[in-house]
Amino acid sequence: MSTATLSCIISIVIQRPWQEVYRFASQPENLSAWATGLGRGIRRVEDDWVADGPEGPIRICFCEANDHGVLDHWVYPDDDNEIYIPMRVIANGNAAELMFTLFRQPGISDEQFAEDEAWVLRDLANLKSLLEAHAA
Repeated sequence: MSTATLSCIISIVIQRPWQEVYRFASQPENLSAWATGLGRGIRRVEDDWVADGPEGPIRICFCEANDHGVLDHWVYPDDDNEIYIPMRVIANGNAAELMFTLFRQPGISDEQFAEDEAWVLRDLANLKSLLEAHAA
């Protein structure tokens, strides 16, 4: 039995209908416009999505498209490591609530975990700005 790891849920309200937020955020091609933590230049390579990370290619697998706002994905920075990222979009009145669960990875200090949390929040704010500006 494995032990639980420290996690936090990072949430942001986007003033757009949840289905619109989901449609945009679920398209891997759109990640480079807002998700700086996943690297740059995301592209399809055979059956995988690959981004250019600071230490080389990063493979990313996404859950199937769905009607429930689930945006879970798995990040493989190398062949030996898998990082699971649960992510959801839900209705919040006429707006959308986007929730990202950040798990603390092994060997990460409190300071690094806080930096990762701040980075995710910046990326979600990028998505919010992009979608709200596009609608104006």
